[in-house]
Amino acid sequence: MQDLQTAIEVLKHGGAIIYPLLALALAALVVVLDKTIVYYRHTRLPDPVRQLVETYGFDWNELDRQLTRLGSRHYFSRFFRIIMDNRGKPAWWVESRAGDEAQQIEKSLGRGMWVLDTVITAAPLLGLLGTIFGMMQSFKLIGPEGLANPSGVTAGVAEALIATAAGLLIALVALFGYNYLTRLQAQTLDEMERLGTRLLDHIRLDAQAAGAGLEDAS
Repeated sequence: MQDLQTAIEVLKHGGAIIYPLLALALAALVVVLDKTIVYYRHTRLPDPVRQLVETYGFDWNELDRQLTRLGSRHYFSRFFRIIMDNRGKPAWWVESRAGDEAQQIEKSLGRGMWVLDTVITAAPLLGLLGTIFGMMQSFKLIGPEGLANPSGVTAGVAEALIATAAGLLIALVALFGYNYLTRLQAQTLDEMERLGTRLLDHIRLDAQAAGAGLEDAS
C-alpha cells in the first residue's frame, strides 16, 4: 500500500502529460484483459473435441453434440459448423466457405489490436513531449544572473524524467501484451487450419466411399 501511494506521489510530479499517458495505459489494459478473456472462453478447444476430429472416420453426429456443448460463440464451433453443415457439397466449395469463415474469425480476433499498436508508438512520444516541457520549465528559471529558483529547476528535471520513464514503461507493457495476443491469435488460427483440414479429408473420404458404393451397385 505504501508503494502504491509513493507511485501516485511520483506521478503527480510528472506534469500534465501524465494524464494522457495514464489514459493510454488504461486503454491498453482494457484491451489486453478483454482479449485474454476472449481467448480463454472462446478459443480453448477441449481435448475430447480435438481427439474426435483427429480420429479417422469419426461420427459426424458425435461432433455435432460436442459443438453444441461449446456454444455458438466459440470460434472453433463456428468454424467447424461451416464445414460440417456443408459436408454434402463438393470439398472445394466447403474449403472456400471455411476459408471465408476463417478470415472473419481472424478479423474478430484482431479487433482492438490497433489500440495496443497505437499505445506502443504514442506512449514514448508523449513521454518525450513531457521531457521537453519539463526541461523548458527548468530553462525558464535560468536567467542572466544564474538560478533564480534552484528547487524549481529540480522540479522541472523531475517532471522530465518521470514523463519519460512513464511513457517507456507503458509502451513496454503494451508491447508485451501485443506480442502475447498476437502469438495466441497465430496459434488459434494454425490449430483451426490444421483441424479444418482433418474435416475436409473426412468429407473427401465420405465422397470416395459413396462413389465406390455406387460403382459396386452398378
